[in-house]
Amino acid sequence: MRTRALGLACVAAAALTAPAAAFAGGHSSGTGPTPAVANPTSPTTTSPTTTAPTSPTTTSPTPPSPVRRASGRARLFLAGVTTIDHANVSVPSRPVTVTGVVTPYVPGQQVTVTAFVGRRAIGRRVLALVPSPRRVDGRFRAAFSSPLPGTVTVTVSHAATATQAAFGAQRHYNVLSEAVRPGMRGRFIDLLQARLAALHIFLPRTGVFDNGTLLALNTYHRMLGQGEGDTAVTPALVSDLLAGRGAFHVRFPRQGRHAEGDLSDQVLALVDGGRVVNLFPISSGKPSTPTVLGSWRIWLRTPGYLPDGMYYSDFFISGYAIHGYDPAPNYPASHGCMRLPIPDAITVFDWLALGDWVDTYYT
Repeated sequence: MRTRALGLACVAAAALTAPAAAFAGGHSSGTGPTPAVANPTSPTTTSPTTTAPTSPTTTSPTPPSPVRRASGRARLFLAGVTTIDHANVSVPSRPVTVTGVVTPYVPGQQVTVTAFVGRRAIGRRVLALVPSPRRVDGRFRAAFSSPLPGTVTVTVSHAATATQAAFGAQRHYNVLSEAVRPGMRGRFIDLLQARLAALHIFLPRTGVFDNGTLLALNTYHRMLGQGEGDTAVTPALVSDLLAGRGAFHVRFPRQGRHAEGDLSDQVLALVDGGRVVNLFPISSGKPSTPTVLGSWRIWLRTPGYLPDGMYYSDFFISGYAIHGYDPAPNYPASHGCMRLPIPDAITVFDWLALGDWVDTYYT
């Protein structure tokens, strides 16, 4: 009996210790059975769930797209210069106009135009662009004059803006000294001879400041109404020459190839229709033996010298002729003929022909 009671006590003790091990959730160190799970019939206790408050959604503004800048370019054009040997040239104190074209045109844009002779600034302009009629490009204009000889550099610049990129351009021209001396060569002599020839004043373009240049200057002073015999090269004369003043005006354009003697200015013009071919200085009849006035035809031509010194003569009425003579002074001094300097006589004789008209008049 005692043995059975002891066995029951051990079973009871085992029953009491098993739930405690299962509650502890531990594992035995041996290979025994897995602890029992809690009674599924027991009510399940669920801990309340705490939800964090939701912050309001903030949307960042989209950055604006950058404005695209127009890529501009400028072209510069010069007016008031003369091209000699593929170079643009001018003289001191003569205005040169710079015209610029900027592509494309962007409203409200400005450019800065500067000019330097060497390193010396001679002008600066800040100019608003003026649109072309179709607003394809913008335009500007500025004038500069250099007081000194040297190389002039004209620069246009446009700083970068929100709507147009930076750009620039430049042009150069040479300002020539007006000083001359016998035998001199250079671009100014080339310029002088070119402008005299453009007014149809006869001279061989030798590139040298020679006697032919002096005769041409003499003729030009006469065309300006400054009298005979003046050959000075002054700034005023050069300015007139570059401006094209002092042109000969044809009176008888319907006479075809003919000669006109303007006795007021003491010049002879060879004319083809309405176009002046060449101008020459003359010495017409002195007051006591004036040159006959009117329209006449050449009736006799005599090459070479005549006994009285007339050289290559074209007679247009009686004994009145166009001919070379030494001297042919810078004032009316003949017996009624129109005297030419000896170097010009053959050129005139070779151009005229028998029957050509010769007109003489005062202006």
